[in-house]
Amino acid sequence: MDSKGAAQWSSILVPSVQEMVKEKMITTVSPRYVRSDQAKIEVTDGSCLKAEIPIIDMKRLSSSTSMDYSEVEKLDFACKEWGFFQLVNHGVDPSLLDKFKLEMQDFFNLPMEEKKKLWQKPNELEGFGQIFVVSEDQKLDWADLFFTVVQPVESRKPHLLPKLPLPFRDTLEKYSVEVQSIAKILVANMARALEVKPEEMEKFFNDVDSVQSMRMNYYPPCPQPDQVIGLTPHSDSVGLTILMQVNEVEGLQIKKDGKWVPVKPLPNAFIVNIGDILEIITNGTYRSIEHRGVVNSEKERLSIATFHSPGIYKEIGPAKSIVERQEVANFKRLTMKEYKDGLFSRKLDGKAYLDALRI
Repeated sequence: MDSKGAAQWSSILVPSVQEMVKEKMITTVSPRYVRSDQAKIEVTDGSCLKAEIPIIDMKRLSSSTSMDYSEVEKLDFACKEWGFFQLVNHGVDPSLLDKFKLEMQDFFNLPMEEKKKLWQKPNELEGFGQIFVVSEDQKLDWADLFFTVVQPVESRKPHLLPKLPLPFRDTLEKYSVEVQSIAKILVANMARALEVKPEEMEKFFNDVDSVQSMRMNYYPPCPQPDQVIGLTPHSDSVGLTILMQVNEVEGLQIKKDGKWVPVKPLPNAFIVNIGDILEIITNGTYRSIEHRGVVNSEKERLSIATFHSPGIYKEIGPAKSIVERQEVANFKRLTMKEYKDGLFSRKLDGKAYLDALRI
């Protein structure tokens, strides 16, 4: 990605919530974090829904044959009806995951003078901070994040990923490779389920210029958790997201049938969700789903989302074979650069950006 393209994608610099909580022993929330704009949508424990978020077994998916197609059908159902699923038996060594989780907790606990070297710079998105902050009076999330592009290697910011403390950097590299291969297998099986040529889907995610980025989230405890939001409701503006819960604190909620449903992560499972770009490519057959992060008063929550998207100069639009079958294209065609230019010029707001691309 050239520096000119990236320079337009920026976010206003904001203070660290983690530091604020640590230093001030606050008992009330500053007005900038109070989210009365969040409509009081009912939160359900999921019991009123007829099912829980689907669970996909990667081992069965990878070994499925034309005789045993059931796991592919489960994947297809999950992508159409939920946009989310938990992935078990994914083959990533649990000791690598444990190591990464511990090192990520240490990373967020670095002294502030060390973090400042890795902080967002003006007119850039990557580093410690927040993203999608486009005005000085905008309400803020009760969270800190660290965002970085991991692949392709030439798109890495020289002052960020190469400067991460060891062994954290090496562990991140290993994790990146594992998760990228999982994303490829999932996309190939989605193509199978949709009965499209594998290359029609895979060309967006398997090229040398395909983008993998990571967003590490730190949600500090809050004295008034019902007044704030950890992560604004949104759908992911990427192809595919693979999320790892770092500690045992729940906080992810997805919108299902007009209600917020808490996700209870299974031990060592990944939570996978469809992004807006896959919704576009599948012409709306697979759906990206609004989700949010909530916080609590007792304990911090950490998670890491790894995003997979087409390369910056790729054109995206509904797959031709799906359009021929459905006899209508539901989304505009545009390049990834045009897509991102529009995306980062606005704040997060549910699925509003994807809706703007509908025909």
